Amino acid sequence: MAADRPRIICGPTAAGKSEIALEVAAEHDAAIISADSRQIYCYFDIGTAKPSRTECERVTHYGIDVAEPSERYSAARWAGEATEWMECAAEIDKPALVVGGTGLYIKALVEPLFTAPEIDPVRRAQLERELDEMSLEELRSWCRELDPARAQLGRVQLTRAIETVLLAGVRISALHAEHRAATAQESRSNPSYLVVDPGAALAARIETRVDAMLKAGWTDEVRRLTERVPTDAPAWKASGYEALRDYVEGRCDLSSARQRVIIETRRYAKRQRTWFRHQLPEAAVTLVNPQDSRARAVVREWWERAE
Repeated sequence: MAADRPRIICGPTAAGKSEIALEVAAEHDAAIISADSRQIYCYFDIGTAKPSRTECERVTHYGIDVAEPSERYSAARWAGEATEWMECAAEIDKPALVVGGTGLYIKALVEPLFTAPEIDPVRRAQLERELDEMSLEELRSWCRELDPARAQLGRVQLTRAIETVLLAGVRISALHAEHRAATAQESRSNPSYLVVDPGAALAARIETRVDAMLKAGWTDEVRRLTERVPTDAPAWKASGYEALRDYVEGRCDLSSARQRVIIETRRYAKRQRTWFRHQLPEAAVTLVNPQDSRARAVVREWWERAE
């Protein structure tokens, strides 16, 4: 039977989430629900670290290869389909184990997404042209009058706050407050998070994984993809793919592309760490360093507490 508390394994890229998840899923006959915004796309395999055929035969996986590279795929869509996948797992008497590093996907699954009010696109475009001509301080001053709670944010958020008041007649801060109140009532019950993070060792792990991907034929994969996937397809946004496309199309050498991939991936991991640190409820989080001698015991205790 599926657990009452949703179990979620998350953390930065290359931290070791998949290895832990595969071991846990095999031990408890669980199904893995991939919460990875890159692995949803078909054909983008090596650079997104998709599970191998052997791993998929060993453990049931959902959320892999569910969209064409040119499709726009939202967090809301993933959350809806993930709910169905969890139900499918329950039907075959497997607990669901959500695994991935896409924080927005996870958030969309455990609580309702904020929906901004609809604004007439023509009026918005006209207003945006006017706001673009204002300095940051001018925008901030106007926002203090219209929606004070948003006045200390960045330019994009200031613009959105002003637009919402002027064109929709409501303060976006008030809408967020209403959303938080509704979320408290509608959130999935008490999710349990296992955050996998090897600490300072992550930088080296990222470099090692990039080299392993290159050795596995990542450049050949990218070369094939350039022949079938449009350059503006969303799937190309996955870390590293645009850099390797530049290499296979002759705009840089392999050493430069490799270094760029490593830097991009480390920056992405930093953003993921920040997101998980600030967005997950501390009381629901168990932190594990996969390189620690007690890692297996920590994971076992986490699983048992979620039952």
